[in-house]
Amino acid sequence: MAGRGERGVSRVLDKLEASINSGQYYEAHQMYRTLYFRYLGQKKYADLLNLLYKGSTLLLQRDQQGSGADLAILLVEVLNKSEMPACHEWMEKIAKLFEIMNSSIPEREIFLTNAVKWSMDENKKGHHFLHKKIAEVYWKEKVYTAAHRHFLHSRDGATYAAMLIELHTTKGLKSEIDLFITQAVLQCLCLRNVKMATDAFYKYTENHPKIKNDKGPPYLFPLLNFLWFLLKAIEEKHVMRFKVLRDCYAVSIKRDPNYSVYLDTIGRIWFGIGIPQTNRNSNSVIGGLLKSIIGDVDGDSSDEDGGMRNAAIPDLD
Repeated sequence: MAGRGERGVSRVLDKLEASINSGQYYEAHQMYRTLYFRYLGQKKYADLLNLLYKGSTLLLQRDQQGSGADLAILLVEVLNKSEMPACHEWMEKIAKLFEIMNSSIPEREIFLTNAVKWSMDENKKGHHFLHKKIAEVYWKEKVYTAAHRHFLHSRDGATYAAMLIELHTTKGLKSEIDLFITQAVLQCLCLRNVKMATDAFYKYTENHPKIKNDKGPPYLFPLLNFLWFLLKAIEEKHVMRFKVLRDCYAVSIKRDPNYSVYLDTIGRIWFGIGIPQTNRNSNSVIGGLLKSIIGDVDGDSSDEDGGMRNAAIPDLD
């Protein structure tokens, strides 16, 4: 026989369904919060997570953005309190809620920030799968700057390259065709993710409509040749080749002042080359920009739009 508490919960759930069906969304939201506190007190985390996900989804789909986002934020709190490990199931659900949440409400960024923090394990920048799913949402919304930021931590170089191709062909200049992938590859290398950098480079050059018929390497674009040689030098741990590359392609590297800073960092990470004091002083401002874009490159992570005429990918959204 069901206990009094269970019968009480059952009655609230019945009233909750009736409120949703009749459009009484404020009342429904309050009942969700009542059940939240009741389930939380009883540590019924699995039931509570499913309740909050269903409630948030229903309210967001009915354009009750504030109420739906509130339940979504509570859901992430429960993931933390229940010590639920980052798993694909809940990261998929988080991405789905993020997608149907209106980008105009401030709660959306709060929800995302909290979700990324929940997903952190040995990777202090958040789980790569969650970054991938969020990047895909931003890409679908054509918010390329945010998509770029999350793709950097996704470990998915192929999908990242597909976005960069779309970005260049729709918003970039013809003269910038090599700049888009150069910044992406260098930033991936600064984040110690050579596989992602390599995947992005080859997918970009193989699939970009203005490059794929180029029978490179060698390519018609000097920076593409530079990247190809750079990736080979890292693969073979060839310090001297790296130094020679910087000299041979000095003119092309100067097309963006950030490249020199990225390469100083790459030299230190992949070849053990110390950064000269003169470079440290002259690049301190740009180095701060690098950290703001991709995070702390000295961490343990194995991973971190439009025209590329300026330092980092500017906001073309």
